[in-house]
Amino acid sequence: MIMKYLFFLLLIFSVVALHAQQPDSVVQKKNPVVLKKDSTKKKLAIFKKDSANIHSPKKATIRSAIIPGWGQAYNKKYWKIPIVYGALGTAAGFFFYNRKEYSDARDAYRYKVDTIPSNDIFIKPKFQPVDPEAIRQYRNSIRQYVDYSVLAFLILWGLNVVDATVDGHLKAFEVSENLSLKINPGYIPQTKQGSISLLLTFGKNTHSSSK
Repeated sequence: MIMKYLFFLLLIFSVVALHAQQPDSVVQKKNPVVLKKDSTKKKLAIFKKDSANIHSPKKATIRSAIIPGWGQAYNKKYWKIPIVYGALGTAAGFFFYNRKEYSDARDAYRYKVDTIPSNDIFIKPKFQPVDPEAIRQYRNSIRQYVDYSVLAFLILWGLNVVDATVDGHLKAFEVSENLSLKINPGYIPQTKQGSISLLLTFGKNTHSSSK
């Protein structure tokens, strides 16, 4: 009789243990799938983050073409922005100065050659004692300077775009911190001569050449 009870209790414990192990096995089967999905999501997030942080030379070019200095700011070359605006501002200053000189010379020549003496009061004082032919030649030459000023402004604007484009491409070539070049002076006792060694380091590996 006792053996029957023991066998019955053993059977109950076996059934309970079997049911207790089933959830664990289900969890163990599900865990790899969950981990796989989590790792995939993390990889996709890292890829999207890296893609967003990729420096685009095209963006630098377009921005610099729209607003001078914007491409330099995108390339984080902020020290170039004052140079860009200084160069463009100088060209613009020459343009407005030459444009005003041309306008004054043109009007002075017009009033000089007309037959209305009362119009001479509209001539700028610096042109009043000048011969009309000299004013005409000055007007023609200053008109060329106006054209040169416009051309210089456009060239400087183009150089601003080229500079932003080149810096944008060079931004992709990052120099590793493990890369270094050292110059080590030395002395060769056998020949009693000095030497210079160039030590080029790539990470943990080194390569040296001496002269």
